[in-house]
Amino acid sequence: MDLNFSPEEQAFQAEVQAFLAEALPAEIADRVGRGEEPTRDDMERWHAILNEKGWLAGTWPAEFGGQGWGPIELHIFEEECAKASAPRIVPFGTKMLGPVLQKFGTPEQQAEYLPRILDGRDWWCQGYSEPGAGSDLASLKTKAERDGDVYVVNGQKTWTTLGQYANRIFCLVRTKFEGKPQEGISFLLIDLDTPGIEMRPIRLIEGGYEVNEVFFTDVRVPVENLVGEENMGWTIAKYLLGHERTNIAGTGFSVQALAQVKALARQVKRRGKALIENPLFAARLASVEAELEAVKITNLRMLSKAAAGGQLGAEPSMLKIKGTVIRQELNDLARRALGPAAAPFPSEDLDNLAIAPKGHAQNAAGYFNNRKISIYGGSNEIQRNILAKGMMRG
Repeated sequence: MDLNFSPEEQAFQAEVQAFLAEALPAEIADRVGRGEEPTRDDMERWHAILNEKGWLAGTWPAEFGGQGWGPIELHIFEEECAKASAPRIVPFGTKMLGPVLQKFGTPEQQAEYLPRILDGRDWWCQGYSEPGAGSDLASLKTKAERDGDVYVVNGQKTWTTLGQYANRIFCLVRTKFEGKPQEGISFLLIDLDTPGIEMRPIRLIEGGYEVNEVFFTDVRVPVENLVGEENMGWTIAKYLLGHERTNIAGTGFSVQALAQVKALARQVKRRGKALIENPLFAARLASVEAELEAVKITNLRMLSKAAAGGQLGAEPSMLKIKGTVIRQELNDLARRALGPAAAPFPSEDLDNLAIAPKGHAQNAAGYFNNRKISIYGGSNEIQRNILAKGMMRG
């Protein structure tokens, strides 16, 4: 198995680097590089720039406006974007709903919604989790009852990321209550301007606002907004989650975070010496760097296997666990390097900007925010169960 990029892939990597150097606005890269959350304007500007280049949805087939990238091209693109501190592409339209519509949608749904995802007219959010149905999605209770040519939707969704910016939501809803829970779920597209929908913000521990609760009260949704057949939503949900977990290890972000931690450890002094010279801190840093190198190699092995048409087994689960643990460990190292300067939240006390070293005032917020990454997209506990079942089956 050759883990080196081919000459064509190296040329593509150079093309991506040159594009980022020219097209990525410096002020956006500066904000992302400092660990600040990109603004709505940042995300929309970057979305439009990538769409103009034709790289917004690189893996989509050319007939739908993509480039037909394979897994290696996508990996190269996302790694280089992370290294350049580009905002992460909001995934709900491009990475989640887009592939679902291409596989399960009607020609009318594809013609209506796919162009609107690319040009930014629609900002989609995800209506999967509920208060009693997170990792166990089959327990969802939001119901959609048929009334002539509409479904009447009642229920609640939660942890709806960036829903405050969205104008549409794709939802899993219960359309049958008897039989196995997985067999009574459907996939609906809902306009958030429909009467009966209320969105409430959820304030997070780091002080930010990126997730919401969404309540549905007698919301009338046209039947033509059903994707696939009624009660086949579980199949669509699993297909979509497979796309959600793509690159969830985020090795590019870890590479960038490792460089930031090293820079911080060179700035911070402990007893007259740079923290990076402290044996205990240096050992911990070396350990996480070694883990990161192992994940990068495993990721390349997985990509090589997928590009050759091989079937992936436990690799995505393994990468999800290790990748998220590494990112959290790097957050923790940065927080420990900051010491007391990591205690206040920037959103609560502007003086924190003065006591934290330049460029590191957001590290505490990043530490708390990234507690989520080992939970979403299928918690690490669920991934360990998948690995264990795979091992027992041989």
